[in-house]
Amino acid sequence: MEKFIDKNFMLTNDAAQELYHGSAENLPIIDYHCHLIPQMIADNYQFRNLTEIWLGGDHYKWRAMRGNGVPEEYITGGKSDYEKFEKWAETVPYTMRNPLYHWTHLELSRIFGIDKLLSPETAREIYEECNAKLQTEEFRAQGLMKRCNVEVVCTTDDPADSLEYHKKIKESGFSVKVFPAWRPDKAMAVENPVAYKAYVEKLGEAAGMEIRNYEDLLQALQKRHDFFAEMGCRLSDHGLETFYAEDYTESDLMQIFAKVMSGVKPTEEENLKFKSGILYDLAVMDAEKGWTQQFHIGAIRNNNTRMFKILGPDTGYDAIHDVQCAAAGHKFLDRLDSAGKLAKTILYNLNPKDNEVLATMAYTFNDGTVPGKMQLGSGWWFLDQEDGMRKQLNALSALGLLSRFVGMLTDSRSFLSYPRHEYFRRILCNVIGGDVESGRLPRSEMKFLSKMVADISYYNARNYFGFDK
Repeated sequence: MEKFIDKNFMLTNDAAQELYHGSAENLPIIDYHCHLIPQMIADNYQFRNLTEIWLGGDHYKWRAMRGNGVPEEYITGGKSDYEKFEKWAETVPYTMRNPLYHWTHLELSRIFGIDKLLSPETAREIYEECNAKLQTEEFRAQGLMKRCNVEVVCTTDDPADSLEYHKKIKESGFSVKVFPAWRPDKAMAVENPVAYKAYVEKLGEAAGMEIRNYEDLLQALQKRHDFFAEMGCRLSDHGLETFYAEDYTESDLMQIFAKVMSGVKPTEEENLKFKSGILYDLAVMDAEKGWTQQFHIGAIRNNNTRMFKILGPDTGYDAIHDVQCAAAGHKFLDRLDSAGKLAKTILYNLNPKDNEVLATMAYTFNDGTVPGKMQLGSGWWFLDQEDGMRKQLNALSALGLLSRFVGMLTDSRSFLSYPRHEYFRRILCNVIGGDVESGRLPRSEMKFLSKMVADISYYNARNYFGFDK
């Protein structure tokens, strides 16, 4: 039977095949933004079955199953693991032209060595074969990372996190480098005073100090920032609806913090001022450390109130927001640049209308000090599929330097998501190879184009984030 995922999957021309097989296929993976649980890496977690590792927490699959008419009891409810997997197998044929169809079969092929198509007819056979492999040492958490040729992973961690499992991983001698990444979103979330006060107390405990005012808050964050740096952190990450760049004074920030800590909800104006102030202060910390800051812009979250009350956040009820981000983004970055405190920066958009907005925003602040210092990030979340990746690659190419791009990431909670890097590399090579075949790029420059593909796939990230040191 002819394999669906064959060696030239998605490589539709000779130049693309030459670029992929010659320059990208065997390079290690640097996954500089993901949501893996550090404890699972540290404990070399063994998954009980394919349902746990493949469907647990995967809101991409959950959304598809709901759209296919699968009742919630088979998704997040009380049905057995095999019954849940069976419903996923029933859904897979209906995901054709959704990236899930490609990801599913790439993961089966690359990780489990299974080239059959998943369907109700093959469900039991595939489930049992994968389960048997998951009981072996090579298919525990660390084995899966090594199997996928992963070199570096950056998890997503709150400033109050102890990082105890990062320490354990480092001391274990595990060959894959696992670094924390600083995600201080909760330190900005003053719109909910009760939750914010509880978080500030937790942050104070982690920093070993009492946080009584805004100045103390910054001191506690700085102490944790320093600790993250000691643990190898090189990147921060912010999940924002939009950029924040309201005018404010230090007195404003002190008063708003005091108001929130007393249990009073801030006005919308106060909320925006506080977010603007603390986001700037956090960005200054990153610049002073030489870190890279990442801004993920444009998600609208927890939109289904009924299901949020039942399941909580991150369960498949988020969507693409429609916000105006250009004016505030430029104002925010200009403040930092004017103060000489603008760190290396990657901008990610969730709304495809903002590809060109963020590409031009980034390049407004490049200063010649670092290749690709400011850049448009990879297709993110709803856009990390073929059309979204192509649009991101085209926007970056037209308005910046694709050759300096730091490439793909998984943004995933799953240990099976690493084939997304292969997916990206194949799409990248097909785009560039198509330009060679059409005469848009010179065939005589294949040597440079091969280096460009290798750089985007691996070397740019290694050098940009300092993982080569």
